[in-house]
Amino acid sequence: MKINIKNMRGKADINAVAALLNELNLAYEGQLMLGEVNLNTANCAKTVSIFKKKLEEKNFHIIFDRKNILTEQVKHLLYKMFETDELPNENYSAFISKNVNLNYNYVANVFSEMEGITIEHFIIQQKIGRAKELLRDTDMNISQIADALHYSSIGHFSNQFKKLTGITPTTYKKTMDIVEV
Repeated sequence: MKINIKNMRGKADINAVAALLNELNLAYEGQLMLGEVNLNTANCAKTVSIFKKKLEEKNFHIIFDRKNILTEQVKHLLYKMFETDELPNENYSAFISKNVNLNYNYVANVFSEMEGITIEHFIIQQKIGRAKELLRDTDMNISQIADALHYSSIGHFSNQFKKLTGITPTTYKKTMDIVEV
């Protein structure tokens, strides 16, 4: 029985769901993936109900609606992409469309309806989030980060960074350096 789970973002969330499954002795088939688990049909309905409740305690939710599932698939695709720094060489719309095997306009409309923001804005949020991690956790300079995140220029990167955070990447880096001392 395939169960789709909302609000999973990365490896830590996969580990949290795996811990819940182990705690409840719920058997699953295959590999536990971001946003989904294939529960063994031999699991007791009562135990599955407890699993659902424990998921909700951790702000995960089982979803059944096609639009919610599609939205989560797109988010997971983008989370994985930014987590591994393997940004596509093609434009994001073609990349997303190819990976979910649906027309991009349909996917974009569903995403906006479900999330209240466009895919483009979501991507910008993820890129700036990743940039903050790189500024905080690496010795990469602003130019290297802008390049790694496929920005057309340092200026474009800096403008988006400031628009979302209220400060420039340089100021953010200096603030992080002061905090670490």
